[in-house]
Amino acid sequence: MDTIAVDPDLYAAQSAYAPDDWQSETTSIRSSIYRGLMDNGRRIPSDEQQFETYEAGHLVDLILDSDRDNPLFRSPIGADRERPLQVLDIGTGKGTWAIDVADMFPNATVRGVDLFPPPVTWMPPNCVIEVDDVLQDWTWRERFDLIHMRNMIGSFDNAEWDRVYEQCFEKMAPGGWIEQLEVGPFITSDDNSLPEDSALASWGPILQKCGDRAGRPCDIVLTMPQSIKNAGFVDVHEKVYKWPIGPWPRDQKFKEAGMVNSQHWMSGMEGWCMWLLTKYGDPEPWTKDEVHVFCAKLRNELKNPHYHAYHKA
Repeated sequence: MDTIAVDPDLYAAQSAYAPDDWQSETTSIRSSIYRGLMDNGRRIPSDEQQFETYEAGHLVDLILDSDRDNPLFRSPIGADRERPLQVLDIGTGKGTWAIDVADMFPNATVRGVDLFPPPVTWMPPNCVIEVDDVLQDWTWRERFDLIHMRNMIGSFDNAEWDRVYEQCFEKMAPGGWIEQLEVGPFITSDDNSLPEDSALASWGPILQKCGDRAGRPCDIVLTMPQSIKNAGFVDVHEKVYKWPIGPWPRDQKFKEAGMVNSQHWMSGMEGWCMWLLTKYGDPEPWTKDEVHVFCAKLRNELKNPHYHAYHKA
């Protein structure tokens, strides 16, 4: 993969990593991206921290594919906007992706499914949000042209993942596609600017150990292509992204993605690691206070402009 160039003017601006400055820029980016791509102003980011995290991750996805006519998925369906489509979004969370797809494809029926109902008050008439457990037998009569998943790390054990993929295959329409986007936990840098003993560098190995002990793998970004093939799917493609953390890149698209991804990490890290570390921490379960201290170290490092950190998705 190509190296992301570092912005040489970043260090001249002493306020470049001041939280108030770049978070206000993030707000502007969010507004402009949503105006340009979604053309509506009806969604207000949730006050709940986890849903804020979902929104930030969704926005990073949009920014990194903003040069595409359709930044919501890469599967080759939907070119004929007149043909009805059946779309399933597993682990829909707040339902943002499902709602956006329903907006973009008004002739599609988009189903978002999760264990808990999302806090949404309006959705397009062609979007249905359902509370269900995808590990149980699927009762949908439709076959799906597109089944979408993302940010499902830690959701299932290996046998449960196999079952989910098998049910996706069984419910796929002829010529249909499955698409999954997962964010890898391993943080690195191309220029060795991230110290090996930093909290950010330790994040991925720590979560991987905890996930292995919990029986819920955290490295599915590495294993999902083969798992999808094992379920019977063919013509499997893999697209690897670099998600920068912070506004250090020179390229404007990566800079914007990095600013939003910083907010993604700031709001999400505690929720991502608290259960794993307090239940399956290595070498023994951590206390909540230890997790808070670890997250404080991560936040301080996220603000360091000399760390040109990124992770893959």
